[in-house]
Order: sequence, then structure tokens, then C-alpha cells
Amino acid sequence: MSNKKGSLSINSENIFPIIKKWLYSDHDIFLRELVSNACDAITKLRKLDMIGEFEEPEDNHYRVDVKVSPENKTIKVIDNGLGMTADEVEEYINQIAFSGAEDFLAKYKDKTNEDQIIGHFGLGFYSAFMVADKVTIQTLSYKEDAVPVYWECDGGTEFSMSDGERTERGTEITLYLGEDSVEFANEFRVREILNKYCSFMPEEIYFTNEDVKEEETEEKEEKPEEPKPINDTVPLWAKHPNECTEEEYKEFYRKVFMDFKEPLFWIHLNMDYPFNLKGILYFPKINYEYESIEGTIKLYNNQVFIADNIKEVIPEFLLLLKGVIDCPDLPLNVSRSALQNDGFVKKISDYITKKVADKLAGLCKTEKESYEKYWDDISPFIKFGCLKDEKFNKKMKDYILFKNLEKKYITLPEYLEAAKDKNENKVFYVTDEVVQSQYINMFKEQGMDAVYLTQNIDSAFITHLEQANQEVKFLRIDADVADTLTEEANEEEMKSMSETLGDIFKKALSKENLTIKVERLKNEGVSAMITLSEESRRMQEMMKMYNMGQDMDPAMFGMEGGETLILNANNRLVQYVIDQPEGEHTELICQHLYDLAQLSNRPLDAESMTKFIARSNEILGLLI
Repeated sequence: MSNKKGSLSINSENIFPIIKKWLYSDHDIFLRELVSNACDAITKLRKLDMIGEFEEPEDNHYRVDVKVSPENKTIKVIDNGLGMTADEVEEYINQIAFSGAEDFLAKYKDKTNEDQIIGHFGLGFYSAFMVADKVTIQTLSYKEDAVPVYWECDGGTEFSMSDGERTERGTEITLYLGEDSVEFANEFRVREILNKYCSFMPEEIYFTNEDVKEEETEEKEEKPEEPKPINDTVPLWAKHPNECTEEEYKEFYRKVFMDFKEPLFWIHLNMDYPFNLKGILYFPKINYEYESIEGTIKLYNNQVFIADNIKEVIPEFLLLLKGVIDCPDLPLNVSRSALQNDGFVKKISDYITKKVADKLAGLCKTEKESYEKYWDDISPFIKFGCLKDEKFNKKMKDYILFKNLEKKYITLPEYLEAAKDKNENKVFYVTDEVVQSQYINMFKEQGMDAVYLTQNIDSAFITHLEQANQEVKFLRIDADVADTLTEEANEEEMKSMSETLGDIFKKALSKENLTIKVERLKNEGVSAMITLSEESRRMQEMMKMYNMGQDMDPAMFGMEGGETLILNANNRLVQYVIDQPEGEHTELICQHLYDLAQLSNRPLDAESMTKFIARSNEILGLLI
């Protein structure tokens, strides 16, 4: 071939500033594109061998090599795939994806939003110019009697092309890095990029630093160690689930996510129709007190890493998990940074949701003990999913578990059935086992049950359940004095005692607005307790969440029945106050009973706690 010079067919003064500025958001992606192209060249040759258009030599070993030279500020990507003829270089390199380049420039040369760039223009090779001042290609086609080709471009629209020197089938691309991109000649930086994007590409990738000289062998000749590829060409998700062992799943989890706590369990996705999708989703064990509960789901396209946590593909509630998903059918844009075709992507997302729901439902049906063992860890994920995805909610609603006071797991229908004779359609729940221990003990004494709802998401989940079950009402265990906790009493007598004790306590506590009610509790040992209506407490929690005034009266929102001090007429301390309203120690007892009631409901503030301790010492002093 005679030497040839010419202009790249792009109909623009210079395409490279556009590629640099708008096409790729991360400059390290150039290596992903070049290595991916190299793997494609080998994959295509494999297919030609399968259909009889190429015969592999007996000693053939397909590979991709990435070589860096910090001294020369170069990086090379070499493959022994199908290579290119001069005509193919003309077609695939010089014309820059055929006529698509003209459309590309017309639409995007004045754009500044990379998300606007959509379509498939075959510009992967040209990502090299994001970091290189000059790029050369040495290539030799697999075709018989092919002539090697040399191609060179300095980042402008001019190129030169001539006969090359390559003697082996395949392609070698050399990037002469610009001054602002010399970081990519650093061995550790390149290893980092290869590990990020190329760990599971389908052809073996080898990495070397050309400036590191091989050490001279000692007199005793040692057999040099065989180099190992830096990637796994058949990742676990590409295998059939029956071929994978439990230890392999765990090892893959440790390697990919650097998490040395064992996952609870996992779901292996394997689908060929109506689209190709494979992956593994892990349910991690999370320490909710110290860790973020956002996971990492890595998205791959034909074993090429694309991004973490792409929400169009991964349902929002699944982002709490860790895992990998590989979908070759994803409609990506040219820079692979965004998705097209919302309808198709939605189908993928729905499929993933369905498979997760099916796995969880199946686990509950066939391995109930395991499901219960995992429940405390996976329940925030499942509840979040029910709140965010109606289809997931429909599939999972019968498999939501609640832990009762006996620490047994039950479903909502089971709780309602057991409680129908005592508190029909009321579900009592505990948010803090320590603070609400007095109420828990009272419930247990009377054979009543409640469920533990101690996670942050439970507040929203309760509302969700009430909306789905209009006849059911959730009440915190300290929201009301259930009928079964009290004895029958004369209504007029209780009303009179409430008025009498109300006056005494309000005076002793200097709280004119305090609501006081007298009941005959079955447990004589309980002197006083505080209840706060469910509606009022939820409103206060909501105002606190949104940083609204915490001292605002819920009555402003049309809500009645806020905090109430319940006094037990069967308790001897309360009876003392009734019998001796002007007694020497009556005021002291009133103040202490109120603080004890508060302590059984919530922590005291600093001033109240100081007074409570001083008063406790005073009361103990009376016993001496």
C-alpha cells in the first residue's frame, strides 16, 4: 500500500474537543473502551472459527495486553483478534462511524449537557484522544495474504496511513499521553481502572509495566512464573446456578464488594427471554447503628462494567442490596452513561422486582425457619419495597412478619385473629422495649399481645398498612389504656375522683393544662402512667421530622386527646393522696408519681432529672 494522507471524514474542524468535553464524563473510560474493543475483536474471530471462516492455529492463545511506560508516557492496548485491512481502517477509523458522525456534530457540537448525546456512533476508539496527543495503530488482518497497516493521528483531523510492521494477527494501539494525562501511565492508576471496568471482560487481559526489567536469574535457573490474567473471563453470574457452590457465592461477594461479613443469602438471576439478563443479588448483614443501608449494585453490559446503582434499571428499594446485573440488551447511549427506551428498561426493572419477590415468598413458604432468622435484617428492605413498589407489595403482603412479645414471628392476620376477643382490629406495638417495659409487663399480665416495630421505616409502614386495611388501627402500647387492663368501675365515682385528684396534682405540679384521668388498673403495683394519643404522637413525630415547632398544640390540627396522666385508684400511693389531700407529704408524692409516670414513657429532661434525684434522696431520708 502506498503512503496515504488525508482528512478524517467528519465534516467538522475538529471532533476531538467535542469528544473530550461532552461525550465522556470520566476520562478513565478510554481504557474501558479500548480494552472492550480488543475483546470484541477476539470474540468476532472466535465466531468466524465456529462458522468455518477461520481456523485457529493449534498453539493459539487469545489475549489482550495492556502495557504502560511511565518513562515514555505511553499506554498500549494489544489484541490478537481479527485485525484490520487497509480498507477496514478506512471504513472503521477514518470515516468515524460513517455518516453518523455528521449527525453527531450537527446535533451536539454546541451542547453542554452530555445527557443529550444519544445514539450509537461507534466512537469508542476516539475516546483515546481524551488523554492522548497522538495515537498510532499497528494492525494485521486474519485474512490470508493481508498486508499490515500503520495509522497515525495527532489529535487533529489529519491522519497518515501506510504499510505497517506488525507480523502477528491482531491490533496494537499506542497512546502518547498528553501532559495533563500522564497519570494514566502510572502502573497503579491503570491497575485501578482495569480492576474497575475490566475485571470480568470475556477475554484474558494481561497487564505489564514495560519499564520494569526482568531480574537476572540466579545460577540455579528458576522456572519463570506464568503470568496470570487480571480478570475472570467467566464470572459467577454467567454460570448456571446449579454450577455454583455456596463457597463460590461467598468468595465472589468478598472479592467484589470487599465485605468480609457473610451475606445472609442471595438470588441468582438467569434469564434468556424476552431479554438476556443475568446477575446475583446479595442480601447483606448490616449493622444499622453504624452503617449506611445503601448498597451497591454494579451494572454490566456484556461483562463490561457500566456504572453503580443505575436507578432506571435497579428498582429504588433494591439499592439497599449488593450485587451485579449483566444485561447485554440494555439500550445505552454512546458513552454508556445513560439509558434510552424507557419502556424496555421498565420491563427489565419489573422482572428483577418479580424475581426478588418470588425468591422471598418461596423462602417463607419452604424455609420458614431461615426466613424468620433473616427477618430482622431484611425487614427494612422488604418494607421499603412495599412502600415504593405496588407490584412488590402485592406479592409480599402475605409474607410480612411481626415479632410479638413472646419473641415469636407472626403475620398480621394471625395477630388480629388471636386478639379479636380482646381488642378487635387494634394492633398494639412497641417502639422501645426498655422505655415501654412497664406497659409490656401490664400487657403480659393480662394475656395481651403487642408487636415490636423498632425500625425507622416502621412509622411510614404503619400508615401504609392502615391504608391497605381500613378497619385496622395501629396503637403504640402507651397510646391507650386497653379495656382488659382495667377493672369495671362506677363511672360517676371515677369522674369525681378524676376531678379531685386533678386539682391536687395540678397544684402540686404547677401544670394547669395537664389532663388527668383515674382508672382502676388490674395491676395494683402500677401507681401512674402516661398515655399519648396515637394521632397526637404521630403528628408530633411528623413535626419533629420536618423541624416544625415541637411545642405546637396538636389541637391546632383538630386533634384531641394529647398527653394524659392515668392514676390507678387501686394503688395505695394514689389512695393516700385521695385520703390526705393536704397531707405533709402529698405534694412530694404527687411530683414523684408524675416523674415515675414520665420515666415509663420517655427520658426526663435535665432539669426534671435533677429534681427527681434530689426528691428521691429526700424520700429515702424519710425512711431513716
